[in-house]
Amino acid sequence: MMDRMALVVGVDYYSDQHIQNLSGCVNDAKEVARLLKYNGDSSRSRNFDCKELYAIDPSHAVNRAVIKDEARRLFQSKAEIALFYFSGHGYIESTGGFINGSDSTRGDDGLSLRELVDLANSSSSRHRIIILDSCYSGAAGSIPGLENHAAIAEGVTILTASRSDQPSLERDGHGVFTGLLINALEGAASNLTGSITPGSVYAHIDQSLGMWDQRPVFKTNTDSFVSLREISPAISLDDLRKLKTLFPTEDHEYKLDPSYESRDEGRTDIMPRADPRNNQVFSLLQKYNRHGLLVPVGANHMWNAAMESKTCRLTLLGKHYRRLAVQDLL
Repeated sequence: MMDRMALVVGVDYYSDQHIQNLSGCVNDAKEVARLLKYNGDSSRSRNFDCKELYAIDPSHAVNRAVIKDEARRLFQSKAEIALFYFSGHGYIESTGGFINGSDSTRGDDGLSLRELVDLANSSSSRHRIIILDSCYSGAAGSIPGLENHAAIAEGVTILTASRSDQPSLERDGHGVFTGLLINALEGAASNLTGSITPGSVYAHIDQSLGMWDQRPVFKTNTDSFVSLREISPAISLDDLRKLKTLFPTEDHEYKLDPSYESRDEGRTDIMPRADPRNNQVFSLLQKYNRHGLLVPVGANHMWNAAMESKTCRLTLLGKHYRRLAVQDLL
């Protein structure tokens, strides 16, 4: 999808001796770019057209002006999705937050988060996404003096590593936040259809960090989530669509009997023999069960439900996917 554009920036090198160089930002940014460029499904289709800026040493510096100019180019595009990712030093003061390029000397001479968000707010791209792994990045989109209020336009989503009063931590040479972001993009944050959205990424990161850890911040003003990356679905769409056939209503209980179980273990002479057609259906029902779409009724396991001629019913998640199937949204 070449109507998706991403600007990925990683800054390890800082020219001023008073600003400590970093060690993991470039590697983190490269990994994020690698995952954004291609989907992870069987087709390995193109995803984002990525521009990458990496500050490694004096001959590969990335200064504030370059970051701002390229961010402007990104958000002036008419891409369906314009995504900005930054990993590097951040700074906060009473007037707001900043992200720092290689030429920063005092923090507040970096690119203002207000400027960055203004570029996204004024963009004609349908979806504008800002992801920041920098200290105090939670200030992005906030109004100085009114920190509990966000000023983001419709279609803008912001995901940051930490709150406006927190540093962004590294662990083993990698950012804690971006490590979880990478894990999410690899598939940990996908739904059953294989889609990974900004909301599911945030949920994964949020659940992975305790209340004593740095806390990610998620701000959005959108009426629909867009997929950041597609991976192979846990259950094929064809199999998910079968929910509406196997369960004529969402409260329907599917009746089982021993013919659904292919194994003869525990089968008595009075029980019906295994039926290949029922075995096929049961295999699908067991897959639904493994992914939380249904549960056996009156039995601890699906095997017991079949051998004891019990039923199985949809969970709330199963009912959700059945509705999608009924509405032809899968």
